[in-house]
Amino acid sequence: MTTMTTGHLPVPGATLHYEVRGTGPTLLISQSGEGDAGRSTDLVDQLTDAYTVITYDRRGLSRSTLTDPAQGVTLAQHADDVHHLLAELTDGPALMLGCSLGASIGFHLALRHPGQISMLIAHEPVTPRLLPAEQRAHHEAELREIQEIHRRDGLGATFKVVAQVLGIDPANPDAEAGLTPQPMTSQRTRNFDFFVEHDFTAILHDTIDVAALTTAPTRIVPVAGQTTPRTVFDYKCAVALADLLGTDLHEFLGGHNGNTTHPRAYAAQLCRVLQNA
Repeated sequence: MTTMTTGHLPVPGATLHYEVRGTGPTLLISQSGEGDAGRSTDLVDQLTDAYTVITYDRRGLSRSTLTDPAQGVTLAQHADDVHHLLAELTDGPALMLGCSLGASIGFHLALRHPGQISMLIAHEPVTPRLLPAEQRAHHEAELREIQEIHRRDGLGATFKVVAQVLGIDPANPDAEAGLTPQPMTSQRTRNFDFFVEHDFTAILHDTIDVAALTTAPTRIVPVAGQTTPRTVFDYKCAVALADLLGTDLHEFLGGHNGNTTHPRAYAAQLCRVLQNA
């Protein structure tokens, strides 16, 4: 077991909790959904012999507190948070794995802070602006509906519709054995509330110029899960990203959350891609 270093970094409007493990080139992981720094612990275990891995709680989640708890959040703020973390913890360009919302954050980082990340592995970004207008409008409406269901019917109903929209199988019948349990604690419930209420709004209000990604100095690698249904929003975004960049779409074992359900296989595939950085 590698030694973990933890810390808190003040940034504009928030204080960020972060964790650092391993040795080698810096790899920052920006988690999906309501996941905090511990979300992909099994994946990190597979990476620390080759990489110095940074994970963190996004602002508003777990130990990353907001100066004004009532305020919302933007994807630009999330990207600036990663910028401040990397400036604090490393001297040179870093590698980044962005999962779902984390990939969308990576897009903004690549454009707002050119050269700070040399490669972004973008796993199923939730970026509606990648899609044609009609598809974009349809999937933005899905996100608004999830927010309405969450406010009206609560967490249980929300889980079901999120799983449908993102093509997630909650049972994960082919998941790897021996995974670290991720129970729905009260903290995780609060994280999910913040994610649906504030991060969904950040996605809906996103104004990123996706065409600018084609000339960004960061190498962007589109990734999708092998078992993610081809008809869902996140898979379509991954395909659209590959088309935009004129590059291949990599498929990693598992679905939308393959980094947590198949950490050993995911790590092996991730390392093969990163070695071409």
